[in-house]
Amino acid sequence: MSAVKIVTDSCSDLPEEIRQKYNIKMLPTPVQFGDEQHYDRDTISTREFYQKLEEGYMPTTSQIAPAAFEDAFRQELKKGNKVLAICFSGGLSGIYQSAVLAARSIDSEDIRVIDSRCCTIGLSLVLEEAARALENGSTLDKTRDLIFERCRYMEHIFSVGSVEMLKKGGRISGGKALLANVLNIKPILHFEDGKIVAFSKARGQKRMLNALLEEMEKRGEDLDSQRVGMAHSASPELAEKMQQKITDKFGTEDFLVGELGAAIGSHVGKGTIAIFFQGQQEVNQPIQAEI
Repeated sequence: MSAVKIVTDSCSDLPEEIRQKYNIKMLPTPVQFGDEQHYDRDTISTREFYQKLEEGYMPTTSQIAPAAFEDAFRQELKKGNKVLAICFSGGLSGIYQSAVLAARSIDSEDIRVIDSRCCTIGLSLVLEEAARALENGSTLDKTRDLIFERCRYMEHIFSVGSVEMLKKGGRISGGKALLANVLNIKPILHFEDGKIVAFSKARGQKRMLNALLEEMEKRGEDLDSQRVGMAHSASPELAEKMQQKITDKFGTEDFLVGELGAAIGSHVGKGTIAIFFQGQQEVNQPIQAEI
């Protein structure tokens, strides 16, 4: 029986220990600082990336080229493997479309390409569960169905560290960004079918963390027994504080915690905190590409 190789992109912020454990292939997202090009978690580490932000450099990102996906897909097919590509939300990037173009150029029945409509550690949770299912003997199509189920109910609740970088990405107006900076207002955002939507705000860090907790209580399902994801950008103490609040309130003990890499950090800056969990209602509509 052919093995199934999971391929993803670095917008998943997939922790290294999970990549190694399940042999998941993660393609790096290109990140530029002026004329200097790097590749997320490949030629630039998270520590080096946030150091550059501290020094005043402003990054930009670009999508992974179809050729990179095609090369990765062909390598696995040559080994006799089937390919399951689980990509960052197509509502925020062209990465998924690059993977689709690559798969169509190969035209193999052994490739599945999925737009997860998820991001960062929310996507990592899905990748981890899919890899575990495959390890336990799940088929390619059964694993795809599992991915769809988890992505549909994956909540992304977060507050960004830099409204200025959010403004540069076109997610908030310049006037709102200035007001937020002056008043120390933290926008509270979430995903609606793979796109970022602002729905609340809080003044100061304490109120922001409590607002995230309140939304988690409203939306979550069996929070004491599920694996909850958390992501931060160069802010481990903030993540620890949020994790303790979640444990105290819901009894949650199982967490997957990761740091935002350059791909996502380029748009939200330092001090971002995000939580990911299975909710009560469908919030995303993942799709599989027609190859």
